[in-house]
Amino acid sequence: MQQDMNGFGIGLGERLGSYPIAGVGGGLLQLARRSVVALAAVLLFLLVVRRPPAAFAKGAFIMAVVLAIYGLRLAWSRGTARLGISRCCLHTGGLVVTNLTGGVRDAVAWSNVRVLNHQIGTMSFLMVCHRFEIERDGSPALAFLALGQKPALAEVLLNLAAKNGIHR
Repeated sequence: MQQDMNGFGIGLGERLGSYPIAGVGGGLLQLARRSVVALAAVLLFLLVVRRPPAAFAKGAFIMAVVLAIYGLRLAWSRGTARLGISRCCLHTGGLVVTNLTGGVRDAVAWSNVRVLNHQIGTMSFLMVCHRFEIERDGSPALAFLALGQKPALAEVLLNLAAKNGIHR
């Protein structure tokens, strides 16, 4: 798989970087994870203030759930990076987007891109994402999300687009 990540045999030139992306499902999972952690913080606060019977055991259970959530997130992040799952690989000649199996979902050469639409979406204080939509000649638009307030992909992709004369 790592050999495929170096260019996918598509002829887009030197690889400049690989960045995580998500779809709508990934954004909703981020929202759910942050909501559960916020609820856990409220419950822990109430356990300290009210001091019900077996407060320590209840607090330990809540903390175990939070640690499990962050452990799963860390494992998913490392696993997807290693296997090339849901990535946007930037090359000097274009970009490649992979799917949930690590295969090529779509590839775009900079010469075929007409417009790069970039929007910052803030659904709540629990979820912020950058939505990219690449309009190109002869094919349907390619859209994906970069999760987070300031993802590394956003700055690099916008700089590469400007360098290749693509309008926003």
